[in-house]
Amino acid sequence: MKYNFLGNTGVLVSELCFGTMTFGGDGYFEVIGKVQQDEANALVKTALDAGINFFDTANVYSYGKSEEILGQSFRTLGVKRSDVFIATKARGRMAPGANQVGLSRLHLMDSVNESLARLGSDHIDLFYIHGVDAETSLEETMRGLEDVVRSGKVRYLGVSNHAAWQIMKANGIAEKNGWTKFVACQHYYTIAGRDLERELIPMMKDQNLGLMPWSPLAGGFLSGKYTRNSEATGENRRDNFDFPPVDKEKAYDIIDVIQPIAQAHGVSVAQIALAWLLHQKAVTSVIIGAKKPEQLADNIAATHVILTADELDQLNKISALKPEYPQWMIERQARERIPGKP
Repeated sequence: MKYNFLGNTGVLVSELCFGTMTFGGDGYFEVIGKVQQDEANALVKTALDAGINFFDTANVYSYGKSEEILGQSFRTLGVKRSDVFIATKARGRMAPGANQVGLSRLHLMDSVNESLARLGSDHIDLFYIHGVDAETSLEETMRGLEDVVRSGKVRYLGVSNHAAWQIMKANGIAEKNGWTKFVACQHYYTIAGRDLERELIPMMKDQNLGLMPWSPLAGGFLSGKYTRNSEATGENRRDNFDFPPVDKEKAYDIIDVIQPIAQAHGVSVAQIALAWLLHQKAVTSVIIGAKKPEQLADNIAATHVILTADELDQLNKISALKPEYPQWMIERQARERIPGKP
């Protein structure tokens, strides 16, 4: 297991992050996974034994049960708090009340206190805002986040599912006021969905923000269970929860290229899809989730897959984004900026 610095901080996190969205199985999240305490303990131990020190959850995952199970796993396994780096999130609706959702200062402060109680911890290492709240100003959100950092309950701040301009605006507000800025981004990124490369990844590289891709296997579409001739089995998450959106025809083209590469390495299709992400310089830690120990072990094994330059070239070409304006104009004009340079 390799470790990377989290953005511009001095914190080292494992190149794989264990996500716990499968823990609990309450309400909306039943289709994602129904992992209960004993099963979770085994999965967390497998992750720890592999060298993973980064764990990701959210208050909305099974409405707090994921946080509860994760916190109990650490206590059951006797894990020293300083040996793990825990991320959680707030934004989603947690109860029917009018203010039980969003990114208001009120909801953020309540969410932090409630997450700490469920985790059984006195602090959150990385606290993400879990999506856009168009009804709350970024000024209020950043003020609320500053308050929870100054209270000592949160160490670092992250942002998820926001546009590049929103992240820049939020960090600009923080810098102007001397408040804590975002150091990490959790966004959807996979070889089957490279939209991040248009605006977000260039911004993250420029601002030295950590990138934690969620759903690196495109909601299980790159697990190896889906082919052109076998799409639904009744046993996979996508059979009942077709998310995130995927251009399936293009994804099948990508799988067609992945399969012989996987066979050459003697590994699964999923490992090649994860390995491709691990080879991307912008990526800090890839979030993997699992319902079964063998699935987790297979994902962890992707850290040992070294893709050749030719294999990366094949994967990059088949999954490349279609040129969009202004990028094609930027690239065209760059070619004649330096005389004699091709």
